[in-house]
Amino acid sequence: MQHKSTEKGSLSLPTETAMWQQAQAGCRESVNLLMSQHDGLVHAVVRRQVLGELPYEEALQAGRTGLWRAILGYDPERGTTFSTYSWPAIMRTVWAAVKKWRPTTTASLPPALQDESQEPARQWEKKAILVAARQAAGQLPERLQIVLRARYGWEGENPATFRQIGEQLGVSRQRACQLHQELLIRLRQPALSYPLRGLLEKHTVDEYQAVAVATALWRQRQGGRQ
Repeated sequence: MQHKSTEKGSLSLPTETAMWQQAQAGCRESVNLLMSQHDGLVHAVVRRQVLGELPYEEALQAGRTGLWRAILGYDPERGTTFSTYSWPAIMRTVWAAVKKWRPTTTASLPPALQDESQEPARQWEKKAILVAARQAAGQLPERLQIVLRARYGWEGENPATFRQIGEQLGVSRQRACQLHQELLIRLRQPALSYPLRGLLEKHTVDEYQAVAVATALWRQRQGGRQ
């Protein structure tokens, strides 16, 4: 297929809108070009996903299937960037591949998750969610990690009250409550929550808009400081 030229004797690439239209009309060249241009999105998704036993290359191939589907369904006229539109589609196909590749036994699971009354798929999913949650928590400032562990009993103890957390940190109950609010805001940020959101199927435009609104309100209450 040849694209119209804007200069005599040379070929030019189609406009971005035209390229989407051509790809969705069945132009293989346009599809391949878009796939190549946006392959970095697939790598970005896979790097943030909990893959379990799924090989990295297999995850990439699954992600590219999601990218291809997103290319065929994307409408640039709606004002949403392609990365925002395609990310959930790529996540879904990668996660589907992860679940198909899951172990068929519970031997490798922690004792707390070795419940014979549950199917292996559900056990593996619980393990993956736990791993993703701990990975996200590990990126928080140490003070917020203390709040998280204490408030939700991550060390096997009963959840602590804000007064108890304040005493542990040497701050007031009110300040402990404020730190907890900051903790929740930070954990919802896409930079920390991509893998966990993928497992919980929380990768939607509405979800991210809600995060943006909540973050803006929190920053406003903090006087513009994080």
